[in-house]
Amino acid sequence: MADDMGFSDLGCYGSEIRTPNLDRLAAGGLRFTHFYNNAVCVATRASLLTGLYPQQLASPYGRHLQGGQGDVTIAEILRMGGYRTLMSGKWHSGSEDGERPVHRGFDRFWGLLSGCSNYFNPGERRAGEPQPVHKTPGGRRPWGDDEKVMFPYTPEDPDFYATDAIADHAVGFLETYGHEEQPFFLYMPQCAPHFPMQAREEDIARYEGKYLCGWDELRRRRYDELLRLGLIDKRWGVSERDDLCPRWEDATDRERWTRKMAVYAAMVDRMDAGIGRVLDKIRELGKEEDTLVLFLSDNGGCGGHIDNTPDRMPGAVDTYTTVDAPWANASNTPFRKFKIFDHEGGISTPLIASWPAGIGDRGGINHEVGHIVDFLPTFAELAGVVYPAESGGRAVVPTSGKSLLPLFTEGTREGHEALFWELWDCRAVRKGKWKLVTMGPERMVAQFKIEPGFAAWELYDIESDRCELNDLAGKYPEVVQELEGLWNAWYEGCQRQREAEGSERKM
Repeated sequence: MADDMGFSDLGCYGSEIRTPNLDRLAAGGLRFTHFYNNAVCVATRASLLTGLYPQQLASPYGRHLQGGQGDVTIAEILRMGGYRTLMSGKWHSGSEDGERPVHRGFDRFWGLLSGCSNYFNPGERRAGEPQPVHKTPGGRRPWGDDEKVMFPYTPEDPDFYATDAIADHAVGFLETYGHEEQPFFLYMPQCAPHFPMQAREEDIARYEGKYLCGWDELRRRRYDELLRLGLIDKRWGVSERDDLCPRWEDATDRERWTRKMAVYAAMVDRMDAGIGRVLDKIRELGKEEDTLVLFLSDNGGCGGHIDNTPDRMPGAVDTYTTVDAPWANASNTPFRKFKIFDHEGGISTPLIASWPAGIGDRGGINHEVGHIVDFLPTFAELAGVVYPAESGGRAVVPTSGKSLLPLFTEGTREGHEALFWELWDCRAVRKGKWKLVTMGPERMVAQFKIEPGFAAWELYDIESDRCELNDLAGKYPEVVQELEGLWNAWYEGCQRQREAEGSERKM
């Protein structure tokens, strides 16, 4: 899983960024066009791990998963099926004093426990090197190695780069355990390309000057390529440049702007290379044919702004910037809005599925609707595990997901009656072709200003207008009323469930 990567940031999804390994994965598997996440890191991880909406979990948005409180994780489910469970990457579902992956079903873990981190040095300054810059002064993040919490984590290797290290540990786990007869589950959530914009110079060099065309032209080129690939429908049109984005012709300091996007592209490029090494190891183990590989992003491109080092060009250990809204708007082509929002730009992800022994439509494109809650029931079905009614003496909440297996084998399935979202006053529900969505009031999120606009419900026919250009709320008030009622009933049910969990914990 990528972090903060937009819908059109892969070569096989219309991008100019070099992603040969993911492109090969797509060429031998399936690409999905209507797959959804939860618009932000924590919420998506909570749903991926538990098969539940984050609103169903005892802790708000699943930030701290709590064993025996109504949920089970994918790792716990697959352990029931005899799987070796491995994780290398970003956890973001606990803290140094909270539950860690090895407490929730993973046999082994190495990676980042918290949100975002300096890629070259997450810890203290090393001799002969610049001071690493963090999101906030002294804002270092804890890393973990199985049970051990590493804080501050100052790598001894002067060539450390987080994206490479996560892939290295994943490959190491496969080398250690992949020879076993016991099947394996490997979860590799990368940090890239989440801010800060930091990448190796040799990767950045590949993209220097490539973005002098500007974000408006980049969106046009990606839109044309998405159409050519058959991944989007011409009827959808393309959203206008977001209000947070100036025209490229009006942008100042274009050298700095183009450098930001070059670094972002380099981060995606390096992530793809690490994925390639993992895929090579699976092939070397002789297990490629019957291994299901899934790739997605946890939310859309990030439109927020942080620049802690405005006097330095982005990229190195002593810089800290975001890619910013104009380029994120291009990353989310052709959709509206960004990470955090429940418009399509915030919740739409590329999804690649590869399984040579199970997917017949090699290189196919699937337009069925799916959601991240579907991962857990998919893995349970493949592993032959019955979803448990209880765990640790406590009742387990039934999964909100539906297995994706029929989509892999038959290309179709009976989908969800409706899907729901809620995040910091942004809300949405999709039922069939209809989507009802709203944005909360102006607020500060993660130190950057998000101005969502009006809080009124908007209604879209997603089949013909997935870019959400033609608000039909005034034309179909009865549909608005029906979908609002569905959303309210869902949310109130989640609240009752959390309250019941809280009461049971106090007893």
